[in-house]
Amino acid sequence: MRPDIVVIGGGTVGAAIAYGLVRKQENVLLLDGDDGDFRAARANFGLVWLQGKGLGMPAYQALTRDSIALWRGFTEQLETETTIALAYEQNGGLAFCLGEQAFEKRRLDLLRLHNQRGDSEPDWEMLDRPALERLLPKVTLGPDVAGASFGRHDGHANPLRLLAALHAGVLHHGGALRHRARVRRIEPAGTDFRLVLDGESLVAPRIVLAAGLGSPELASQVGLDVPLRPERGQVLVTERLEPFLPLPASGLRQTGEGTVMIGATKDDPGFDVSTTGEAAARLSRKTVEIVPALAKVGLVRQWAGLRVLTPDSYPIYAQSQSHPGAFVALCHSGVTLAAFHAEELATAIAAGSLPERFSPFHQSRFDVPQAA
Repeated sequence: MRPDIVVIGGGTVGAAIAYGLVRKQENVLLLDGDDGDFRAARANFGLVWLQGKGLGMPAYQALTRDSIALWRGFTEQLETETTIALAYEQNGGLAFCLGEQAFEKRRLDLLRLHNQRGDSEPDWEMLDRPALERLLPKVTLGPDVAGASFGRHDGHANPLRLLAALHAGVLHHGGALRHRARVRRIEPAGTDFRLVLDGESLVAPRIVLAAGLGSPELASQVGLDVPLRPERGQVLVTERLEPFLPLPASGLRQTGEGTVMIGATKDDPGFDVSTTGEAAARLSRKTVEIVPALAKVGLVRQWAGLRVLTPDSYPIYAQSQSHPGAFVALCHSGVTLAAFHAEELATAIAAGSLPERFSPFHQSRFDVPQAA
């Protein structure tokens, strides 16, 4: 049976959209690439995070807030349908501050965000060192830790289980999923789209481009110019430890299995996903400044992944004007925004148009005005 919608990209973003679409009784085919693709999903840190997001882009802060508000129900639905536990916890999250100057800068940055939003009650607070020590009774902090910001709505989940659950959810609702299905070309087929793969082609009236760093080339074939760049992030993982860190932190979280994830670096080596000793040393030094006892813990893994970044780091959501029915969805916060993608974005795509709240995320915001 011919699909109503083909979602190109089986990572967290595309899978969440496909899951939302099949729940709305759309006949969906989700196309996943192969293991040689630059998969941001497999290198995700797993934070479901609000604090600090959206400075200069109020619409993004609102979108993130809405997604986190949906996350609990989204998790329960997925877990019920697939029996895959996402290990989602929402007890708040921390951003450690090394030194009083960093503590004050963090306070001012969050205050600017709060003032931008204009609400009367902040959903974060600054914790001085004594308050932080009371919150983390099993942690001996390094001498330079002045305190931390605490985001009340922050949390974390297992990103690999999330991706597996989204794939299983698509199948549960009657959708189709194909692995090792790389789209080489998109052509018009009357009012439909013909997707040319290796050795075959598919036809559908609507398509969603959610293939991360592979999207710009395909998007240009349907009249969409989406500027993206890769940013490499490297992460360390320790051996399993007894539970000691009850809350996730930006760059430091203990998983349900007991391992500690340490991250993440930011550098721009192009499409290079190799790991470096320099990054491992840098991450290790910062971690030991926060929790000195971790200096004695064994590291078991280091990996690198490429973030999907637009010029201003915020998402792109758009429908092609020249090729109606072709949508693009690109972002680097696929876990945090998964619930939003499965609910509001999928609803809009199913309806055939993106409402006004998506207009700040159109790629036209990057257009450079021409000189007279």
